[in-house]
Amino acid sequence: MPDLPIESLLQIVADLRQELAAAMCAMPPFRVGPRRDASIICAMAFRDFASSFFGRLRKEELPNFTAPVGSPSDTVALRAARADMVRQQLRPRGICDAKVLCAMARLPRHEFLPVPIRTEAYGDKAVAIGEGQTISQPYIVAFMTAQLAPRPTSRVLEIGTGTGYQTALLAMLAEKVYTIERIESLHRLSSRLLLDMGFSNIFFRLADGSGGWPEQGPFDRIIITAAAPAVAAPLLDQLAPGGRMILPLGDRSSQNLVLVEKEDHGIRQTPLLACRFVPLLGEFAWSD
Repeated sequence: MPDLPIESLLQIVADLRQELAAAMCAMPPFRVGPRRDASIICAMAFRDFASSFFGRLRKEELPNFTAPVGSPSDTVALRAARADMVRQQLRPRGICDAKVLCAMARLPRHEFLPVPIRTEAYGDKAVAIGEGQTISQPYIVAFMTAQLAPRPTSRVLEIGTGTGYQTALLAMLAEKVYTIERIESLHRLSSRLLLDMGFSNIFFRLADGSGGWPEQGPFDRIIITAAAPAVAAPLLDQLAPGGRMILPLGDRSSQNLVLVEKEDHGIRQTPLLACRFVPLLGEFAWSD
């Protein structure tokens, strides 16, 4: 049986308790007198409950964790805040991918913020990280990751490493992550942090990421964490057949998250969600 976070176990128990209560209410009325009949009905209800419970546990498979993500600074209060983030911000908004939820319940988001503002890590908002950049709101991170749908065998290209939170999440779910950051201070910070955390399946590059990383392509998944005016042709070329790309498209002040899928008959773009990201700068994006 997988080693599930306590938050996931408690949620499963709570859900199944409701299911059991609903099942009992739906049962046809019976007389209390014939004890054997009542016992049979209760036994059947318990059997169905147990079957559902252990079935749910088997389905709640953990992500492909490739690194220890424990943290000496991960206090009881911070772990509780992280569990609340999953329970109150992600599940009610429709994030139901078990692997994404488990990964976000385990990954210490506060480690990716400067020490003075770590108390803001699990709030329902984006947080400034310096250099005019932000770490995205937890819901946006979860939504983009779930839509990207990385698999344990996926090779993922990420454009915009930032402090590395999204990078780490992807590395917990995919085989390899290739991440590009154009700001040297963030590149140094994120690469050192992620290597110190034990990740061995992340490859870093300091460069203009707007044109991708053609030497390492093609990629099964591509994620761009800054707003682009259009989907760059080099990125489409580097997306493998059957691959998925997610990015914010629009102008500098407002955008839509768009899912790009490379299908046999062509490229399909699906707008998903209104959003606002910092602009993607580079040769194939916005100019300075």
